[in-house]
Amino acid sequence: MGRPAKRHGLITRLWHWINLITVVVLFMSGLTISNAHRLLYWGHWGFSREHAWLEVPRFPGWMTLPTEYSLAVARDWHILMAWPFAVGLLVMWIYMLIGGHFWRDLRTSFKEWRPKAIWADIVQHLKLNFDHGAAKFNFLQKLTYGLVLGVLLPGMVLSGMAISPGFEPAAPWLVDMFGGRQSARSIHFIFAWGIFAFFVVHILLVLLAGPIHQLRDMITGGQFDPEAAEQAKKGEAS
Repeated sequence: MGRPAKRHGLITRLWHWINLITVVVLFMSGLTISNAHRLLYWGHWGFSREHAWLEVPRFPGWMTLPTEYSLAVARDWHILMAWPFAVGLLVMWIYMLIGGHFWRDLRTSFKEWRPKAIWADIVQHLKLNFDHGAAKFNFLQKLTYGLVLGVLLPGMVLSGMAISPGFEPAAPWLVDMFGGRQSARSIHFIFAWGIFAFFVVHILLVLLAGPIHQLRDMITGGQFDPEAAEQAKKGEAS
């Protein structure tokens, strides 16, 4: 019988808390930047309401950083947090791929994509039953984390670089990849709110599943028995 491993590795825990700080600061300073020009466009350019696909509401001071409108200060905070956000995500992906966390815990199997299995997972979530046996994550968790880690977070980094005036001349191909600087700005805004939606749902599920236990595991690492997980997988396959 092997010694139980940590449920959450040290790098995962460090990234989780550092990323929380960076995302909150980036989001709040981003709302201040949004207040500077509340129109979103598609393509390479846009100047007025007739060109816009969306007019964003003005966000109140309690949601923004700084609380009093200052575009220069908001940009300083945004750039300051963008670096640990991007570098942290890169380190996390290297850790997940080399350390096996992605292949072992986040990769989905063909069996999990069967409609019957997906529906059963949805039903259990609706019943607030979050028990997924010896495995670390169930299918919906794997799918959600995959979208956040593989699409939303990298998309924020790339689209953020694409809308940076200083970066565009150095890598015009990145701007073209998004279909124009204004398209990159719109995607940046959409992805930001996608991450916010994930944040709200994530907090809600933590509260429903037992916040003390969840927070303790994300601080101390918790315990996870890989041998029990392997036996559970063999039992499902038989």
